[in-house]
Amino acid sequence: MFAKFRFLVSGICLVLGIGGVFAQEQAAIPLRTKASEEQIIQQLNVAIPKLLEEGKVPGLSIALIQKGALVWHKGFGVKNAQTKEPVADNTVFEAASLSKPVFAYAVLKLVDAGKLDLDAPLTKYLPGNYDVGDDARINQITARHVLSHRPGFPNWRRPNNPLTIHFAPGERFSYSGEGFVYLSKVVEKITGEKFNEFMKRSVFIPLGMNDSSYVWQESYVAQHAFSHSNAGQMTGQNKSTQHNAAASLRTTAQDFGKFLVAVANGKGLKRKTWRQMLTPQIQVSESGTNNTAKPPEKLSAALSWGLGWGLQKTDDGLAYWHWGDNGNMKAYVVMYDRQQFGLVVFTNGANGLSVVPEIIAEAIGGRQPALA
Repeated sequence: MFAKFRFLVSGICLVLGIGGVFAQEQAAIPLRTKASEEQIIQQLNVAIPKLLEEGKVPGLSIALIQKGALVWHKGFGVKNAQTKEPVADNTVFEAASLSKPVFAYAVLKLVDAGKLDLDAPLTKYLPGNYDVGDDARINQITARHVLSHRPGFPNWRRPNNPLTIHFAPGERFSYSGEGFVYLSKVVEKITGEKFNEFMKRSVFIPLGMNDSSYVWQESYVAQHAFSHSNAGQMTGQNKSTQHNAAASLRTTAQDFGKFLVAVANGKGLKRKTWRQMLTPQIQVSESGTNNTAKPPEKLSAALSWGLGWGLQKTDDGLAYWHWGDNGNMKAYVVMYDRQQFGLVVFTNGANGLSVVPEIIAEAIGGRQPALA
């Protein structure tokens, strides 16, 4: 591996190498399904510390899935740049938007239980206009719209402002955390449970995710990674006790790996429901994730959205993926459907996503259109 300098420009990871600047598409790297577990782990053990140092990312935790099984997980670097305490196997990270596919899985379990219809208006379960004033289009929004980012909401509303529906629900893709928050309130109404208790009962306990929660736990004071700026300076721990279905999951790489194994094998879901989760619901715009103002000018041929997951079409078949960005905490996950092969990476630095393309290249290979 030669020395490289990474830049994040408009969401595209660029690498400055011997041949100059180029988009990291990894088109020539074959999917590494023929590499042994030992080979991949050995390469990652060498590569990751160098990448963290070059990228000014203090700490990282990773889990690797091969043939639908969790084969390896490990922490690298430090969870606090001041104390130099190392990242351990049980170090908890903010999953950020990786919260969404976990919640989506729980919602689909409600569908299988006959408690929620994916295509019924959510006002059937939570009557009223939620927080959109007199906009009757609230009566058109379904769970399917929310899980595929089509409710018409912005990603986040302005603080203390009403929520606005920008387009007819289902019309187009526009990434929305607000939609997931709305659906979480519907789920609380249906189940009569507090959100985190519902997630614990329906996902964490059945899958053995013992270090996962959507709200801060006191045990996290010693266990949780600290966040860091792009200069590698420690900025603290987010101790919010408010749940957010779209962004507040705290978990370990090992726990999230258990979740990935469940998704890869369709565990806990009826087969038809499981396949719907990984079936394209809407194509994604090439111009970005925010399309509230107007329809996208051009749709991506390779990228779409399923139910809770981003989907990418590659020469190796379908892969599902998601990124997480809580500012100074970053995360990424990608899994190949047919091969049941993938990984999840959590980092505690603002530059965390800059190291992801090379980690994927070392561990997974294949072309990754989602990285752009």
